[in-house]
Amino acid sequence: MSKKYDVCAIGNALVDYEIEVEDQFFTEHQVEKGLMTLVDEDRQGVLLQSVEGKIKKKQGGGSAANTIFGLAELGGKGFYTCKVADDSDGMLYVNDLIKAGIDTNLDPDNLFKGTTGKCLVMITPDAERTMNTYLGITTDFSTKELSEEAIKNSNYLFMEGFLVSSPTGLEAMKESKRIARENGVKVSLTFSDPSMVKYFGDQMKEVVGDGVDLLFCNIEEAELFSGVSGIEAAKEAISKVAKEFVITKGKEGALVFDGTAYHEIEPFPTKAVDATGAGDMFAGAFLYGINHGQSHAQAGRLASAASSAVVSKFGPRLSQDHIKEVLSKIGK
Repeated sequence: MSKKYDVCAIGNALVDYEIEVEDQFFTEHQVEKGLMTLVDEDRQGVLLQSVEGKIKKKQGGGSAANTIFGLAELGGKGFYTCKVADDSDGMLYVNDLIKAGIDTNLDPDNLFKGTTGKCLVMITPDAERTMNTYLGITTDFSTKELSEEAIKNSNYLFMEGFLVSSPTGLEAMKESKRIARENGVKVSLTFSDPSMVKYFGDQMKEVVGDGVDLLFCNIEEAELFSGVSGIEAAKEAISKVAKEFVITKGKEGALVFDGTAYHEIEPFPTKAVDATGAGDMFAGAFLYGINHGQSHAQAGRLASAASSAVVSKFGPRLSQDHIKEVLSKIGK
């Protein structure tokens, strides 16, 4: 019997504030370029004041959310489990999910008291994105927010690595994995960011535990997690904890392991404008592909084309015109 959802994802719900800055902004404000840094509300407030008038866009985001939006944009059916507050950012977030046709645990008429998390996505002329994140109410994302029914009714559970930075988030990941395992639902995980593997390595290993069915990471994350260097050593190490995996390699494409064979996925060259959400979109398109009859190699090619389309514009979303372009690129 087919399941209701292709993917049930859990993650930190954050409203993305997209801002264009120059490199000197990081020097002036002591921001570490190229990484996701967790900050408190006061610190984020200072940064927001200094970029007043430069905010390009505001929209619902977060690593797993971007993945589930990517899946939905291609026509997949997703459920997203998260936590937002009853403020204007929280309502914006709920409305984004509703418009995209993504089911959620959130009740628009009964949101949580507090402040919705925000992520300042600072984009430099070299298209690199640097994120400063105040988690707000999603700091307390926990097992209470999980929908056991949604997990059971999905082909895949998809967990965002950023959740390991919170003790309650870590417990939610472990519990959702347990529910998935007990109900024959495949478990997929993204490491999300090198900082999560670097500073929360023990917690990440706890989530991986006896292994996952599908893992998404980039080379740096794979090396940090396994304590080795180089793609050959990394893929060997990752194959011990993931039945299948994707290692993205930026401009050089990606490496996909389908459980028996490796597939080199060619990149689709593009003029990079903003790298925000490229890895998230890769995961969303890949999950769409393998849920809809594509081989791992075909799904990798679709994901490569979709992520290159995301990089060529501002923000992590693709319009239906972008989707048509992506499909024409891969001959669909």
